[in-house]
Amino acid sequence: MLPSQALLPAVVFALAALQALASDTFLAAVYEHAVILPHPTQEPVPASDALALMNRNMDVLEGAIKEAAQQGAHIIVTPEDGIYGWRFTRESIYPYLEDIPDPAVDWIPCTDPSRFGPAPVQERLSCMARNNSIYVVANIGDKKPCDSSDSSCPRDGRYQYNTDVVFDTQGKLVARYHKYNLFRSETQFDYPKQPEAVTFETPFGKFGIFTCFDILFYEPAVVLVSKMQVDTVLFPTAWMNVLPFLTAIEFHSAWAMGMGVNLLSANTHNTTSAMTGSGLFTPEGPAAYHYDSATEEGRLLLAELSAHPRLSPTYPPAINWSLHATSIEKFPGENDTFSGAVRRDIFTFRELRHKDGNCTVCQGDLCCHLAYQMSNKRRDEVYVLGAFDGLHGSLIKYHWQICTLLKCASTNLSTCGQPVETAQTRFEMFSLSGTFGTSHVFPEVLYSGVQLAPGEFEVLNDGRLKSKHSTSKPLVTATLFGRLYEKDQPHPLR
Repeated sequence: MLPSQALLPAVVFALAALQALASDTFLAAVYEHAVILPHPTQEPVPASDALALMNRNMDVLEGAIKEAAQQGAHIIVTPEDGIYGWRFTRESIYPYLEDIPDPAVDWIPCTDPSRFGPAPVQERLSCMARNNSIYVVANIGDKKPCDSSDSSCPRDGRYQYNTDVVFDTQGKLVARYHKYNLFRSETQFDYPKQPEAVTFETPFGKFGIFTCFDILFYEPAVVLVSKMQVDTVLFPTAWMNVLPFLTAIEFHSAWAMGMGVNLLSANTHNTTSAMTGSGLFTPEGPAAYHYDSATEEGRLLLAELSAHPRLSPTYPPAINWSLHATSIEKFPGENDTFSGAVRRDIFTFRELRHKDGNCTVCQGDLCCHLAYQMSNKRRDEVYVLGAFDGLHGSLIKYHWQICTLLKCASTNLSTCGQPVETAQTRFEMFSLSGTFGTSHVFPEVLYSGVQLAPGEFEVLNDGRLKSKHSTSKPLVTATLFGRLYEKDQPHPLR
């Protein structure tokens, strides 16, 4: 035991050593995986067949993990459904599930694989992390028995959860997250009874984790960032791209900017299901991203990120998203509008009939203002300013407030809001703002060919999304995407 006189210097030395180990930056990786899918079946396959399919996918993931580690990555995120795919019923997915314990049990599956029963997938993932000295993030299925005393217990006597797991550089299970906001087709899984706010500490920052559809909801997404103060969010996803606002790279980059954190987004890759788009996104914009709707190949992305972005001298200041829009008079002609659908949401649109000008569109409590100047006014392309203020969704409904400058699919105004990937028109300038009733607004700019525009736009403190200079590529859409969480309908469990 140290004498009391020596204790204080020893503590100070230990703290200094820990401080030295902590990094200001870290190298992060995500892998977009072209998942090998099972044959659709209503009945469970033998466990050996399920494991064989999962091993085929893990062979690919292991190659990506080794490559990332060799390049110095500290952590790698792999996609949702990346180990067994989809096309399941509740019954047919069962052979693919494992019992995933609470990380508090202090378990390294690689060295003690049978401690909680058969767990070949967790064992292999743990060994990938341990053998390559890298944090590994993966998405698998968890099963938990329940009985009739639990009123919510399913008839088959078990809960099944869409689950993310994280293994550290020693292969230890350090995080487990059960997806809370299931997409409408995920009938093979159960909702956890309560939303989980899962975080863990590393020498290179505080991390949080959630899955795909979760990003659109207050719990867990906003809770992790605003209340738990994570530096980086890990985001396995199987994102089906939906233009004009919800392509993966477009929205995920905007979310990282709007929330002021890093987002490590790993998407599955399946062009038939419009799944592609992964990236390493920061509060300042994308550090690296990938979007490929033409091939069936996976892709590894790496980038160096700030471990504590809030401490960065370039960290964006707080924004009052409605300040500018509520301080100005409506631009003239706001009644010259028409309705159009973006999927099932009915927007209020106004055509930009001139090469430059100012205009206003209102819907509900939201008014959107635009000042713009086109480089050239083409006769074969039509742009509109649009506003939407209302509920979106089917099984889970949630409230959007959206201001958007977008290109229509054709010169027929009835096509405004339909998906568009290409454009020819460049803008000398645009400035978009809205009277948002929320502080959670995400700025998006998408160029022709589904390309982001890093460094070419800015958000001013008064809430204006503004081009810095003439757009270098033709513009598909510029959008302020607001989420008014207070007006959401209750979660299905509530």
